[in-house]
Formats: sequence, C-alpha cells, structure tokens
Amino acid sequence: MIRILLACAIALPLLAAPGRAQTVDAFYAAPSPLPPSPGWLLRQRPLTGTMALPGAARNTLVLYRSTDPGGRPIAVSGSVSIPPGTPPAGGWPVITWTHGTTGIAPVCAPSLDTAAGPEHDYIRHIAALLDGFVRAGFAIVATDYQGLGAGDFHPFLQGVPNARNALDMIRAARELEPALGARFGVLGHSQGGHAALFTAAEAPRHAPELQLVGNIAMAPGSQIAARLAAVMASPRAELALPYVLYVLQSYATTFPAVELPRILTPDAIARLPELRVQCMTHALTATSWATAIARDQFRPDAALGPFLAVAARNEPGGLRIAAPTLVMQGGGDVTVRPQDTDATVRRLCAAGTPLAYSAFPGVDHDGVMASGAAAALEWMRARFAGQPAAGNCAALPSAATGG
Repeated sequence: MIRILLACAIALPLLAAPGRAQTVDAFYAAPSPLPPSPGWLLRQRPLTGTMALPGAARNTLVLYRSTDPGGRPIAVSGSVSIPPGTPPAGGWPVITWTHGTTGIAPVCAPSLDTAAGPEHDYIRHIAALLDGFVRAGFAIVATDYQGLGAGDFHPFLQGVPNARNALDMIRAARELEPALGARFGVLGHSQGGHAALFTAAEAPRHAPELQLVGNIAMAPGSQIAARLAAVMASPRAELALPYVLYVLQSYATTFPAVELPRILTPDAIARLPELRVQCMTHALTATSWATAIARDQFRPDAALGPFLAVAARNEPGGLRIAAPTLVMQGGGDVTVRPQDTDATVRRLCAAGTPLAYSAFPGVDHDGVMASGAAAALEWMRARFAGQPAAGNCAALPSAATGG
C-alpha cells in the first residue's frame, strides 16, 4: 500500500518564509510531523512545466521524506517520469538524475521550471537529455535536492546529503510506481555530477535494498579548495565567485566552525542576500556579484582552516566507488575547469574505481549533455544488460589538453 499522507496538493495560499524573495506553490510545504522512514512518499500530483518529459507516458510531481546534513527528517521535492508501454521483467530500469546548479533559493527547483523560468536556458538541456532516456525505456526520477522547492536551505556541494536525496527519491518513486525495478543507474551534470559520484559511493550504505549498475558524471564539480584559492587571488570579476559564495554559505550553515565573518569582508556579507533573489543566472548577470572584484570580497587574514577541512570531505576524488563509472568532460568548459576533472579522475582511478573517462574537445559546460547523450545512453544500456564495463584508467585522456 502506498504510504501517502496527502494524495494531492490542495489549494492553499502561496508560501513565504522569512528571508525569501519569492514564493513557492503550497504543494512544497512539508507536513508535520514527518514520517520516520527515508523515502516515504508524502504527496503527489501530475507534473506540468518543462520537467514533464514529452516522451513519458506520465510525469508526476512528488514530495517525499529524506534526511538533512544533520540526520534530521526533511521534505524534498522531485519528479517521476515513466516510459510508455509495458515494463520488462523485473520492472522498469531506473535512472536517478542529479541536476546541476540552478541557485540556492526555493524557486530554483527544476520541478518548478516553465518556459519562462529563471533557469530554463539550463533546464531545457536537462529535459532534452532525459527525454532521450525515457523514450529508450528508462524511468527517470529527479530530485530537486533539499531547499530547492521544499525547505529553505540548500546544502550546496555537500555530497552525502545530496546523494541521500537522490537515493530516497528512488524509494519514493517505487512507492508511487510499483512497476519500477530495484536496479538503477545514476546520471548527473555539474553540481549533479558531483552528487552522482557521491550517490554511487553512498548507495550501498544508505539504500542496500537497491542495486546500482552504473554511474555517469558529466562535468562533475570538484577541486573546491583550489577554486576558492583562485577566486581569492583574482584581481577581476570572476564567473566562479557566486559559486564559491554558495559553497561558503552552505558549509557555514551546516558546520558552525566555518565562520563567514572571519572569511568575508563586512561588505560582502551584507550583500549575500542578493544570491537568494531569483537564481543562478540572476546572480551571474544582474547583482553586484557580477562585477565585484573577486579578491576584494575576502579578508586578508581569512580563517580558512575549518572550511578547507569540510571541503576535503566533499571532494569526489577521495571517494571509493565500486560501481562502473563513466566521467564526461568538455574541453571548452569554463564553469567546471577541464584540469579539475582530469585531476579528480586520476584520484578516482588511483583509489580503484572501475572508471572510463571521455573528453570532448571544445565542448562547453552545458554542451557536454548533448555531445555525450548518445554515448551515455549506450553505456547505461550495457550496464543494465549486465555487460562488463571497459575502463581506461591505464591510459587516461586529458580534457584540459585534448590529449
């Protein structure tokens, strides 16, 4: 029996939490108390908007119970897309999708996206990639992550909580759709590539009842400390500055030892609320952060020790991943630097991850989703078919040099 607290969203006024610049549909409000088990399905309704994949037989918006960075129960939103036709023996093969950076405010959830949405230029690439998978017979489950849609805090680039959101999304989807199988693959891009690697590492501990067959990370975020150092040294405006500030706020919220007043200038701290107005594109183009001189935002005596300790725990290169893993990186990417992914892949290989690395010369950050789509689909089909996965750790290519 499906454990649903509320069968559908009821008409309620829009919600506004303190500090929010925008409002979110009442569907995303968490019931109280939350149930005890991670993955418990709380609420469902038909999904509209751009994450409703046109090739799916049905698309559903869900609210489910997951776990925050401190281990406390939280409500998280996401979407479920079911292929047309009859499920194969063992149930539909499942892909849990982990999305890239959209922002840190609740309105930045992909499940809220429309053709006029603040991050639609990015989410349309996601929808195109995932529609290819659902048309090929894969069920797609896509978490929004904690704090995007439901809640008011997003643990940006915190690997374990983002991974648990992705795994609990599968559990909720299997309650909603009993024809979903227990075998699954992970697919993610950018921030979601980081989350995909953590999901693959976390799956045996957090969701042992599920069977991971393969993991694809496209342009995964990594080298957190090195990116901070580059921004702190830069005498110009930097594309990476809002991302770095997202990470600083995320870690400071979860780990009290990370003290923003000891890292950022008072002026920078006063302008942090701008990053919660609309989403990522707004932060990069229409706030003071778009033109701020990067190094001037940091105290000359910045106390970075606690931050660096947390960053090290969230580096995907330090993971142990048993499942076959495919990493894809565009050589023309200026958001996730190719040299960073090269370094992460080397560390994963050294730790024994069964890994294949594909580099796409000249391809930019979002473009890797389109350029890698056919190969990703073929690779994932082979994993579900039980075929052995070939790796290239012995002779890795370089996305940074094209070699």
